[in-house]
Amino acid sequence: MHYVSTRNLNFVLNEVLDLAKLRSFDQYVDFDADTTAMALSAAKELADQYLWPSYREMDKNKAYYKDGEVHVLPEVGEGMRAMGEAGWISAAWPYDLNGQQMPTTILNAGGLIFQAANGNLAAYSFLTTGAANLILEFGSEELKATYLEKMALGQWQGTMALTEPQAGSSLSDITTTYEVLEDGSYSIRGQKIYISGGDHNSVDNVVHLLLARKKDGEKGMKGVSLFVVPKHLPADGGMVDNHVTTAGIYGKMGQKGYVAAHLMYGEQGVTKGHLVGEEFRGLNNMFRMMNEARIGTGLMATGSASAAYYASLQYAKERPQGRHPGNKDVNAPQVIIAEHADVRRMLLFQKAVVEGSVSLLLQCSFWEDVSKASPDAAERERAHLLLELLTPIAKSFPSEYGNEAVSTGMQVLGGAGYTDDFPLEQIFRDIRVNSIYEGTTTIHGMDLLGRKLLMKNGQALKYLTEEVQGTVKQAMAVEQTKPLALTLAQSLEKMQGVMGHLFNLAKTEDPKVFLADATIFLDYFSLHIIGWMLLRDATIAAGALPTAEGDDDKNFYKAKVLVAEYFFNYIFTRTAGHRRTLLATDRITVDMDQALLV
Repeated sequence: MHYVSTRNLNFVLNEVLDLAKLRSFDQYVDFDADTTAMALSAAKELADQYLWPSYREMDKNKAYYKDGEVHVLPEVGEGMRAMGEAGWISAAWPYDLNGQQMPTTILNAGGLIFQAANGNLAAYSFLTTGAANLILEFGSEELKATYLEKMALGQWQGTMALTEPQAGSSLSDITTTYEVLEDGSYSIRGQKIYISGGDHNSVDNVVHLLLARKKDGEKGMKGVSLFVVPKHLPADGGMVDNHVTTAGIYGKMGQKGYVAAHLMYGEQGVTKGHLVGEEFRGLNNMFRMMNEARIGTGLMATGSASAAYYASLQYAKERPQGRHPGNKDVNAPQVIIAEHADVRRMLLFQKAVVEGSVSLLLQCSFWEDVSKASPDAAERERAHLLLELLTPIAKSFPSEYGNEAVSTGMQVLGGAGYTDDFPLEQIFRDIRVNSIYEGTTTIHGMDLLGRKLLMKNGQALKYLTEEVQGTVKQAMAVEQTKPLALTLAQSLEKMQGVMGHLFNLAKTEDPKVFLADATIFLDYFSLHIIGWMLLRDATIAAGALPTAEGDDDKNFYKAKVLVAEYFFNYIFTRTAGHRRTLLATDRITVDMDQALLV
């Protein structure tokens, strides 16, 4: 069951990131090296038993809606409860809420294992975590007492109910309304669409964290509040129907076992909700979950890309096909396809995408931990700004390049990859939505260019520059990585010119000109970030190689250097084309006549 590299996860955790710093914080003192290793080992065992075996079955026996009920495989509930009882849904919670106070860095390393094993099942559990975290942070003591335990155990599903027919990413345009009832609760009326985990029969209740606008209240973001709206209201030891009606579920290209529901509130009776946090602070509070979900989307995409890589790698090492160019002897035995240079190119592409994404996601998780737990206010602020700046990349790079990586994996298998005899075709369908989830790639491009780079007068960018320059300096001192460091350093200088050009447009032109190619800039910027991650990994691996014991360890470290070399020679070269586009004065997409789209 090789769908993820725990060796690589341990490398990033123990050799790249400074986990000793996390352990120095009171909150995380119990997570020593042995505890960390045990947590990852337990995650792999649980994933092997409860998640991986049902991945393909959830696709073949997809979720369906019949007679007002959403049916999923019983393995969904079994897996959720297994993850809940093992403590993974509530792992980051404090001890007094039966949590483990697990650092996000370690939790997300475990999350990568679960997502690689079966992202469709893992998503139900970690979506519940996100919803419960909002109650934990902003909810009243009564809400915490009512909902957290059942959600933590995987008995109750949690959701994020934002999207409406007329309001996708534009949350300030939502029309679901609320008004106060005599008992102090609120009446909710409206509808939500594409709600992941929105209803299914493998749990006893579904708890929606829902955004709604005060009836006849102020328009825009200021009129929006956040509510807990359960499918069934807990009452007197039992449960009462709360009139949350499932209109149906969506047929999807992939993730067929992971429900996306169309929900109606208040259509067949009063639907009650309970305010979470202050009134009119709904969007601000919800963004906490959304930022978690953006990192979670990156984890999901990386897990899919990882499973696809190991499936195509196994095939490439077993499938004989053809002979090396120049060998014309038809009587000579065929070679396995992993012997062919172009197959190796494709496998290295997948490996670079997966390992670059893993390093970035765990680095972002590390900053999240520091931003929460460090006693040093300046250190917390630095970590927070770095996390904010790189969240658009952590969400979008694994999603976009993971898509390409899985497609490349299918190509390794040839015609077999297009059949359902192998998991590649399912993974390809499943991963596609990640570049849409939690804000499309375009939205994250505009977020990066229009907000994050300029945040706090560019302070986040200054911190990032210091971090990258530190890696470049270290890599310049190592023979194997010096050429790669030079390549990155030279391109970073050019990127300064690109940003200067774009910021000048922001001052002198209509915003639509400045942001027209924000998606291109996001990819351009992301390639430099992943280059930094892989260069840092390669530099550390090169330093560890002389004292490595055994062929497995030696090959692991050699592969780290090889992957970085591949990345800079085959993938990073895309930055030249992006730079040319970003500096161009032609405004093709801005100035064109829409009538030409014929």
